[in-house]
Amino acid sequence: MMPAVAVTEAFPVTDPRCLTDVVTDVPTPGPRDLLVEVAAVSVNPIDTKMRRRAAAAVAAGEQPVLGYDAAGTVVAVGSGVVGFAVGDTVFYAGSQLRPGTNSRFHAVDERIVGRAPSSIPVVDAASLPLTALTAWEALFERLGIGLDSGVASGAQNPASLLVVGGAGGVPSIMIQLARALTGLTVIATAGREESREWVTRMGAHHVLDHKKELAGQVAALQKPVADGGTGVPPVRYVFTSQSGGRSGDLAALMAPASHLCLTDDPESFELGAFKRKSISVHWESMFTKVIFGDGDAGDATVDPASQGRILDRIADLVDAGRIVPTTGETLVGMNAEAIADAHRDLENGHVTGKIVVRV
Repeated sequence: MMPAVAVTEAFPVTDPRCLTDVVTDVPTPGPRDLLVEVAAVSVNPIDTKMRRRAAAAVAAGEQPVLGYDAAGTVVAVGSGVVGFAVGDTVFYAGSQLRPGTNSRFHAVDERIVGRAPSSIPVVDAASLPLTALTAWEALFERLGIGLDSGVASGAQNPASLLVVGGAGGVPSIMIQLARALTGLTVIATAGREESREWVTRMGAHHVLDHKKELAGQVAALQKPVADGGTGVPPVRYVFTSQSGGRSGDLAALMAPASHLCLTDDPESFELGAFKRKSISVHWESMFTKVIFGDGDAGDATVDPASQGRILDRIADLVDAGRIVPTTGETLVGMNAEAIADAHRDLENGHVTGKIVVRV
């Protein structure tokens, strides 16, 4: 048996009963599974969303264990595992199809697991998987930005990337990946001074005021230096997880035939403004490959194993000092109180970087 944190009753995050400490069976790894002793997890907006959606499962007598990001040590392997061994330190983002990582032990398909960076504490490794995978897939698969474009040759890519809400989890790592692996000019938005300092530290070339209209601020940046601007290239790529109410503003600042990627679920989103400019709109969900991929197709758009390879690349970048962990806050104790505190912080907003909970 093992301790875990579960949803046992459908309460709002303001109620201390929104999450509960439980004792459950240690999972038995399947043929391709690793059994991981969890050292740390990080909490993402999807965790809070799944908690709010758990009422039906609870009514049916289930006690869902939430959580996706995790880092820890492999303590057992399935009969078909080929890439890992007992004792390996790993990190991963889990699956929506299986019990979550808010538990002492967790079973996960080896294909979506990466070897944790060796140069940072395992606690910081837990901050990376879900956001790094989302950022990587958004940049290089959805937006179609050329990997390593403009870097090997030293040439500057004549385009800008706008990252809306730059201090969030995915934007924090996306800014770093864009700086490390593309020649794009990176523009980010921030609403507070703390956030502005954070996105600058992550590597943004320019920071816009998140609370004001963005199109006018971008236009001011694009003015020639002689006219008081900075002459930044056209915005051909935009990423946002906060698209509600911004469609007109985003369309106005984007160049014709450019690309927009979203990860959120806005109640309404006006696409007409983008049609006039032939702007393509993409949604990114990190769980698509796990849900719909068969793992053997050899197609990066549906192959879950591509996520393990991406995480290995992320670990290499961390160990080479080209990107850094995005831990903003660390809580202690894998228990309902700590996990609920993280949920409350996320739902209240104004979180900088990632919230990590260590055992």
